Amino acid sequence: MIILGIDPGVAITGYGAVSYEGNKFKVIEYSAILTGPELDLSQRLLKISNEITHIVKRIDPDVMAVEELFFNKNIKTALTVGHGRGVAMLAAAIQGLPVYEYTPLQVKQAVAGYGRADKPQIQQMVKTLLCLPKVPKPDDVADALAVAICHAHSAVLLDKLRKNREER
Repeated sequence: MIILGIDPGVAITGYGAVSYEGNKFKVIEYSAILTGPELDLSQRLLKISNEITHIVKRIDPDVMAVEELFFNKNIKTALTVGHGRGVAMLAAAIQGLPVYEYTPLQVKQAVAGYGRADKPQIQQMVKTLLCLPKVPKPDDVADALAVAICHAHSAVLLDKLRKNREER
């Protein structure tokens, strides 16, 4: 299964594609889509959409996993991130790609085994689980790979549950 993980944003959208077969990960590609403040919001969203479309066509993933929106106090930031998230999900849907969403708590639990793990712990686990020479930068890229890892672990569990129900 090839999973495209997305950490959405408007200035930076991190992405990471991994293959997951037989409990083994293989990194396919990871990077970030960057949009500068010189572009207005609509142009930034268009760039994210176009880039996601190109990535999906190039990598041909089976699914996309996206981190759900989390905000604490800054509603304006949350709304802007929501725009980027929606554009990424729409670009995947137009390509016929199933999209799965995970909360930050679910991602942390799946990657570090602890739902309150801090960012450096998650980044180290991503590096370790994917056998990377160093932690991917910017942070959004490591977060996108963490979302892909989360989906890999979740998909295996969901598949086992489905098989158990079918056997009954």
